[in-house]
Amino acid sequence: MDKPASTLTLFVRGLLNPAFPALIFLVFMGIALVLQYGMEKQDNSQIQSNLDNEALSMATRLEREFLVHVDAIGRMAKRRETTPDMARETWERDARNYLADFGVYQAIEWIDENFVIRWLEPYQKNEDLIGYNVATSPERRQALEAARSTGNIDVSGVIDLKQGGSGLVIYAPVLSGAANEGFIAGVFQMETLARQLLSGRPLESFRIDILDDGRPAYVLGQSVTPDTSFSSTASVELPTMDWTLTVTPSMSWVKDHRSNWPFVTFVIMLCMGALTSLTTLLVQQILKRNQALLKTRRELDAEISQRQAVQQDLARLETTDTLTGLANRRFFMEDLVHTLSIADRQMRQVALVMIDLDRFQMLNDSLGHQFGDELLIKVSERLNALSDERIMVAYSGGDEFMICQQHVENIDDIINLLGQIKQCFDEPYHVQGQKHGVTATMGVAVYPQSGLDADTLMRNADVALYRAKEQGRNTYQFYTEGMQEREVMRLELDKDLDQALANDEFVLYFQPQLDLNDSSINSVEALIRWQHPRRGLLPPIDFIPLAEESGRITDIGRWVVKAACKQLADWQNSPYAGLRIAVNLSGRELDDESIVDHIQETLESHGVPANHLEVELTEEIFIQNIEHNLNQLSKLHKLGVQLAIDDFGVGYSSLGYLRDFPVDLLKIDRSFITDVTERHDDAVITRAVINLAHNLGIQVVAEGVETQEQLNFLKNHRCDLIQGYLISRPVPAADLEKALSSGILNVDTPVGT
Repeated sequence: MDKPASTLTLFVRGLLNPAFPALIFLVFMGIALVLQYGMEKQDNSQIQSNLDNEALSMATRLEREFLVHVDAIGRMAKRRETTPDMARETWERDARNYLADFGVYQAIEWIDENFVIRWLEPYQKNEDLIGYNVATSPERRQALEAARSTGNIDVSGVIDLKQGGSGLVIYAPVLSGAANEGFIAGVFQMETLARQLLSGRPLESFRIDILDDGRPAYVLGQSVTPDTSFSSTASVELPTMDWTLTVTPSMSWVKDHRSNWPFVTFVIMLCMGALTSLTTLLVQQILKRNQALLKTRRELDAEISQRQAVQQDLARLETTDTLTGLANRRFFMEDLVHTLSIADRQMRQVALVMIDLDRFQMLNDSLGHQFGDELLIKVSERLNALSDERIMVAYSGGDEFMICQQHVENIDDIINLLGQIKQCFDEPYHVQGQKHGVTATMGVAVYPQSGLDADTLMRNADVALYRAKEQGRNTYQFYTEGMQEREVMRLELDKDLDQALANDEFVLYFQPQLDLNDSSINSVEALIRWQHPRRGLLPPIDFIPLAEESGRITDIGRWVVKAACKQLADWQNSPYAGLRIAVNLSGRELDDESIVDHIQETLESHGVPANHLEVELTEEIFIQNIEHNLNQLSKLHKLGVQLAIDDFGVGYSSLGYLRDFPVDLLKIDRSFITDVTERHDDAVITRAVINLAHNLGIQVVAEGVETQEQLNFLKNHRCDLIQGYLISRPVPAADLEKALSSGILNVDTPVGT
């Protein structure tokens, strides 16, 4: 026992020594210096690692983006191969599309087999290049001859361009060997190409030295002030070229990536040393007050525990009925609102069951309120046994209980729950030493059929409960009034459909499509309406699903084709003879083997050119039976009928069928157009679809255009046609003719009727 006491005594004496705080401070300073050195070394290593990643990312992006341009020039050469007699105007239009789509070429050239430039775009400011021989040196001639012989792509490397400045040229042979018909060449200026491929950010933060086969070829970011203590090198794998990027960061980039932790750590350690020294001086005072603080802390902990218990009791009182222990009505309604919001997002059903105890009021009045309270408690215990993660039981007040069932898949789930509730009342209740048989009547409302919000659902469950009581007690009733009314209407419409064709009750409305190239109207979409004798003009959504279910859609589709051809025939000797009409074709109609013959016969009987008729099909229909549909659509295309994909981008988009099917037009679904000026994702998708379609030679129609901002966006991104309320709602033929003849159907003064 003496030794520990002596050690403690020595420690206390050392602690009280005046030199001890200074010694502690010196120890902390030494630790701070060591930590600062180590962390600075680690920081430099991290900066170098980040720089290596940046260099690798630049090299990878340069490879990927450059190969895109190589492939693009290659595709243009392939088109030249497949169309050797291509007119110069066609080639120049194709080249201009590439210049506009990619925005990085300085020029696109066709070079003949003798390496002489024959055609190029743009022609302005490049006139002197016509007739220029690009085999400017023995090395270039040798490389071009090898590419001509093998058919492989050749890249010039960094050279001085005749147009001025440094750049490089991609040569794609048109055929190879003796069949060679020259090259398609893409000319890039180095500055433009590098900024396009590397993006602006690296050029602001790095000096990038491009080495070609180990020799300096070009320098980017010369205005950057480099920090030469860091650099990274990455290889770039490009066709026929051996490029290396040497990336040197700017001083500002290094500063941004350098951590403050080494200095902060040094300061913190010094502060800790100072605080520890001060702590040494104050330790005696702390020791004296420690017990007092601990005692106070225990008292505070006890008080906090008491407060937490009180708060829990208050929260329980706010959400729980004090008599039954079940959730109270207020909490149940709040939870129901939350449950319905989740069900709306997940497209699920929710069941609300209202339970009323039969003859409870009579028992309560005759046997006393204490009896009534005990009975309610026992009923609550049985009902609460049904509670789980999907079922909540609550007490509404009086003799009513409420049960909410989530994630309802079908009616059987609800029936099963109702059976379990009835079982809660099969056995008599023992109250005050006597057995009492109790039954219950229930009303059920199901979301969303019986109501879209909590209050409506609760009201309709009450209505169902009331009707159950009218039918006799100890039963249940679903709220079905709304569903019954809709079912009656549906059955009436289904019956009337039988007479609609016979009575010629269908009419066609036409929605014009505006050509953004010249603001003209050259095509319209035919949309069917049902002029019901009692219900008035009905839109397609009210009867087309019924027609599809009953199989009448084929007859209706044939009527639409005939009506459209008849309208085209009526317009042939009028100012509207050039209009094309688009009709929608369903999957069931396309399955009909005689549909092509029907369309051909209808066109011939009305004397209408086939290219004045356009057939629209949704993406889903295209891929349902690819082999059969390809055969059907190929027959239609041979007739000269235009083919369009409707609602493009909604769930089935595939590049495969765009390549394989003879598609003339592609209609972007309105869901992408609605927020195209608000949502970045919709804008990106819309631009991508337009570029993809144009590269495949397909025109693009945008549906649902309703604002001038949407029109401006589509016009700026070279969409071909637009359709929507900004131009015109669907109108009868007479109104369309009137609008066209008056000249008000244009982009500046759209018709909104």
